[in-house]
Amino acid sequence: MRRGIAATALVASFALAATACGGSDSGDKADGPVTITWWDTSNATNEAPTYQALIKDFEAANKGIKVKYVNVPFDQAQNKFDTAAGASGAPDVLRSDVGWTPAFAKKGFFLPLDGTEALADQAKFKPNLIKQAQYDGKTYGVPFVTDTLALVYNKQLFEKAGVEAPKTWDDLKAAAATIKSKTGVDGYWGSTAAYYAQTFLYGEGTDTVDAAAKKITVNSDAAKKGYGTWLSLFSGKGLHKADTTADAYAHIQDAFVNGKVAAIIQGPWEITNFYKGTAFTDKNNLGIATVPAGSSGKAGAPTGGHNLSVYAGSDSAHQKAAEKFVGFMTSAKSQTQIALKNSTLPTRDDAYTAEVKADPGIAGYQSVLSSAQPRVALPEYSSLLTPLDTELVKIAGGKESLDKGLSNAETALAKLVPDFSK
Repeated sequence: MRRGIAATALVASFALAATACGGSDSGDKADGPVTITWWDTSNATNEAPTYQALIKDFEAANKGIKVKYVNVPFDQAQNKFDTAAGASGAPDVLRSDVGWTPAFAKKGFFLPLDGTEALADQAKFKPNLIKQAQYDGKTYGVPFVTDTLALVYNKQLFEKAGVEAPKTWDDLKAAAATIKSKTGVDGYWGSTAAYYAQTFLYGEGTDTVDAAAKKITVNSDAAKKGYGTWLSLFSGKGLHKADTTADAYAHIQDAFVNGKVAAIIQGPWEITNFYKGTAFTDKNNLGIATVPAGSSGKAGAPTGGHNLSVYAGSDSAHQKAAEKFVGFMTSAKSQTQIALKNSTLPTRDDAYTAEVKADPGIAGYQSVLSSAQPRVALPEYSSLLTPLDTELVKIAGGKESLDKGLSNAETALAKLVPDFSK
């Protein structure tokens, strides 16, 4: 049975629901194949064609199932799915960011997959990724692709300057200055986005919140130290100033792939775009290292990625078909094909074949996965970075002090997790 909402919200979501609905609303004929809808949130240009090709393979092997593919922009998908699942229907399968899993599971929008065909190979997946797909003791998604952040660098520029991949942030500052002196190119360009700044918190042994202690830690002494280091990397020789524009991500990425900056912090979702840049026509020029360590000696970045989750509001026929599809898409064979075509990281060890690991980008990111830190298992976690995105831009742009910005963020987080102490 589908979930109901107020009439006004139903009208607002009518157009979306028309394309999203699975189950009895999908137009299936009684004697025809079951048609399931998949919302894919991947890059429509670089990744989607591989998934669409796999859909054809799946349909050829499963004559009784058809898959309606819909590519939904990642930055819109969470809200759209939330609206659709709470209205007249949602897609049968969602490529869900790992940070969305607890919230949608808590709302009852995702189907538990334990013991289903979707999770028949559960033992093959990396345990920490299965854990990120769980909420309240049940598994609500199958790990599809994984990622983390790393320091990516231009080997030629580093070699020309006579520097190595930095182990600490102080090492990075020194290397950036030397690179600037020897090559004329900035050594490092940092991001103002909260997700990227998480690495600085981990380097001080802290996070935005302490879930076990039910405490907001974004304004703690350790967090202030981490954010202080983050802020210091926007000024100094060889350190590019903060870009506070809406197009900052594109500016940083473009500068790196074209050899205008020697190092940035970035994830493996950009591997295919790295190779399109003039600096990396030779793929082996791409250096990948663990993000530098903070004063605690710890180095790490958030574990990211996506799960394939099944909508709990469709009928049993659609759920069974969806489970079969998820099992196919997350199989070793499919994940190997996806990695070879898209340069994304598989979530199961048996997909890291010799051919897959021949891609220097995949091999490099695989080497840093062990330092990745799982996200806090809170339904609200994906919302916790939003206030920080606002405040960090102001801080980096000199419009607000670090103390004021973190105080504002703490106040905003208190509204999101009202049962947490400061």
